[in-house]
Amino acid sequence: MHNGVSSFNHFIHELSVDSDTSSLDYSSGEDSDGALPASPSSQCSRLSWASASAKPESHWSEWITFILWWLILPLRILLWVPQYLLRLFFKRSSRTPASPRRNQQHRPRISKINSSKYHDVPNRATDRRRGVVEDLHLAIEICIEAIFDFFHRATHLLLSPSEAFAIMLSWFSSPGHSRKEKHDRVSDDETVQTATLGDADPSLTERPTRLYNTMNTDTRTCQDVITELGYPYEAIRVVTSDGYVLLLERIPRRDARKAVYLQHGILDSSMGWVSNGVVGSPAFAAYDQGYDVFLGNFRGLVSRDHVNKNISSKEYWRYSINEHGTEDIPAMIEKIHDIKTAELKLSQLNNDEEINEEEEPYKLCAVCHSLGGAAILMYVITRKIKEKPHRLSRLILLSPAGFHEDSNLGFTLVEYIFLFVSPVLARIVPAFYIPTRFFRMLLNKLARDFHNYPALGGLVQTLMSYVVGGDSSNWVGVLGLPHYNMNDMPAVSFRVAQHLAQIKHTGKFRMFDYGSRSANMEVYGSPEPLDLGESYKFINVPVDLVAGKKDKVIRPSMVRKHYKVMRDAEVDVSFNEFEYAHLDFTFSHREELLTYVMSRLLLVEPTSVDQRQTSQKTMKLKKKKKEGTVV
Repeated sequence: MHNGVSSFNHFIHELSVDSDTSSLDYSSGEDSDGALPASPSSQCSRLSWASASAKPESHWSEWITFILWWLILPLRILLWVPQYLLRLFFKRSSRTPASPRRNQQHRPRISKINSSKYHDVPNRATDRRRGVVEDLHLAIEICIEAIFDFFHRATHLLLSPSEAFAIMLSWFSSPGHSRKEKHDRVSDDETVQTATLGDADPSLTERPTRLYNTMNTDTRTCQDVITELGYPYEAIRVVTSDGYVLLLERIPRRDARKAVYLQHGILDSSMGWVSNGVVGSPAFAAYDQGYDVFLGNFRGLVSRDHVNKNISSKEYWRYSINEHGTEDIPAMIEKIHDIKTAELKLSQLNNDEEINEEEEPYKLCAVCHSLGGAAILMYVITRKIKEKPHRLSRLILLSPAGFHEDSNLGFTLVEYIFLFVSPVLARIVPAFYIPTRFFRMLLNKLARDFHNYPALGGLVQTLMSYVVGGDSSNWVGVLGLPHYNMNDMPAVSFRVAQHLAQIKHTGKFRMFDYGSRSANMEVYGSPEPLDLGESYKFINVPVDLVAGKKDKVIRPSMVRKHYKVMRDAEVDVSFNEFEYAHLDFTFSHREELLTYVMSRLLLVEPTSVDQRQTSQKTMKLKKKKKEGTVV
């Protein structure tokens, strides 16, 4: 019960209001243009339900029902007294208005849930999604009230023979007269219901959740979060050379000469960079500092977006970390380069500036987390080996993957399972994800329950922390992020997991081993995969490594190993540690981390006006020399 109105009556009222809805609506239910009045009182809702239920059905079903009623008349008489008492009790409890004190106690409780310090994803004020436990409560309440309504109507007809006789006569009346009575009765009920809605509670209230939206999950995208907070947004479609369609998202600042590229880790998306709202998100912090912000998304969503719409699941998921570093990131960074170059050249033309084709008019830095860090290192190294520009000015790597030999027993067991069972398992399980919409919806609803019921959420948090070796990240809060919804979610291909197991087993940060010398020769030109750790000498930009002292997924010792290998390779590298767990780098609000990341980004200064003028003069001198040589 809520404010004297049962959830069942809300349910019935929503059916009457939304009876014109003919298809399922899987949106987040937040597209209302205005607030609707609150649901009617219990008495009027019961009247609407009784009148709707009293619509005559086909004659044969009503005859059977009428005969059965009179056959079980003795039993109904015996049960009449307890039924009547229960009905009175239920009716009294349903009409009992909520006291002001109860309402005052209820509001802060909702506020406390929405302002949880561990789950700072921007929430809408009208978010009334239910978890599994709340769905069970609603289902039980609906069943109980349906039973009471059935016995109420049956008892009413037993005690009112005249009304029962009138119903019998209506069966034998003319069809036109019967239809007219039905139309008048429905219209009268609708008029009373509408008047009651207007008179009972004229104050503005939030729009009630509809029937279909109660089964939905939070399907907000990164675009929804960015635009709701008042920031500009742009979606860019990127197609890799092997046909995968990626989503590159942008918080555009078109005239900026400094840009930042943010790349997520495993089982994550661009949502991680904006999940803490305006104050605690790296994407918004960079934009506020004058950066043009680009949010990358790896391949690997359940929706399987590909240029070949008929691609099989087995073919789609056939990729490893190699493809993240040699296909996904190159495609996105080249797209960023094309966009920024075109925009800034147009700006130079408007300012009557000379265009230097050899010099990039912007500076691009990369901030990457976990698997994104390993992929960006692979990208820089392979681009230098191929003698192609990587277009990056600085790398900031937050708990980067790459070295994993120092890990807990659970990861070690998974490593050996993948190594010994992978030939068979790869044919059966191409990727790890929740395959059906129903179970994805169930996961999101369970995450909602974990958030609403602290005891249950604490238990799950403890169990998940033990599974990952004691990492204290907010695992329960991450499960509630909108990118884990019934329509889509990030996934992990089998080869990516196998690649990580190979890295852990060998103790080397290297590219994917295809399992045979001949296969490796065909791909790499050598019987062994390329060892990226031994190729750190190709890194020619400053690198900032950040480790978490509480990180049990990628331990600080493994990040420190990156640092030592880079120092030996004479890379310009720095190392820092914070009291963070693995997911705290993106999901939790950490002011200290944001300050550090921004301080490292600000070390890269865009080309100043004086430098551009000097470059233009140099370019003009070169042109004159060329013209003189030609003459």
